[in-house]
Amino acid sequence: MRILVYNIAYGTGAPGAMLSNICTMHRYLRTSQDHLDSIIDFIHDTEPDIVGLIEVDTGSYRTNFVNQAELIAGRIRHCCESHVKYGHSFFAHSVPILRKQANAILTKKRIPEKNFHFLPVGFKRLIIEADLGFFRFFLVHLSLNQKSRKIQLSHLAELGKDAGPLVIAGDFNTFNGESELDELKDALGLINPNKNGTATYPSWKPRKQLDYILYSKSLKIKRFGVSKVRYSDHLPLMLDIEKE
Repeated sequence: MRILVYNIAYGTGAPGAMLSNICTMHRYLRTSQDHLDSIIDFIHDTEPDIVGLIEVDTGSYRTNFVNQAELIAGRIRHCCESHVKYGHSFFAHSVPILRKQANAILTKKRIPEKNFHFLPVGFKRLIIEADLGFFRFFLVHLSLNQKSRKIQLSHLAELGKDAGPLVIAGDFNTFNGESELDELKDALGLINPNKNGTATYPSWKPRKQLDYILYSKSLKIKRFGVSKVRYSDHLPLMLDIEKE
C-alpha cells in the first residue's frame, strides 16, 4: 500500500527563492491551473493508494471556484474526503479564501469510517482520521507557533493511544527540529522512516524537515522517499507499507 503526503500550497507553485516568493504573492489570489496540472500528473504517475493533501483549495475565487480536492480525486480516480482546517473559527469562516482552505484524504476505495477532529489550540486545527483496515491514518497540519504545537502534539498522542496501528502524517511545522516529536513518538511507538533527516522545505533549497509520515512499529515498511519535485514550496513524501 502506497501513501503519498503532499503540501500542495493551494496549487500556487514554487517560485524558486524567497524573494521571488514575495514578489509573486499575487498567485495566492489567483493561481494558475498549470501548477495544479503538474501536481496531478505527478500524483497520477506515483500510483498511490492513499493521498494526504495539505493546503488544498475547495473552491474559492483563487481557483475560479474549482474544488482542487475533488478535481485531483476525479483525475486519479480516487474517493475524496476533505474539510476546512480552521475548526469553528468565525474569522476563518468569514474570509472568502480562508473558508475554502482545507486538507483532504484521497483513497482508491471509499473509506468505511472517517472522523474530523479539531485540536484544542492553534489556528489550523483539523485532524482527518480514516480507518484503512489494518491501520488508522491521521492527517494533520500543525501550528506555526511552538507552544501551540506542543499542546497539539499532546492532544494527538491522547487521540491515538487506543487506535491500534497508526500512520500519522502531514505538515508538522517542526521548525525546531524532529526533537519536537519525541514525546509523540514515544507515547504511540511511532517511527520516522526519514532516517537521513532529508529536508522537505523549501522545495527550491530544502533546509527544514517539516513534513513527516510516522508509522507504528508493528507495520512493515518496504520503501520511503522524498521526491525532488518543485510543484509546491514543500516536497512530497512517499511510504510503501506491506499489507498483512
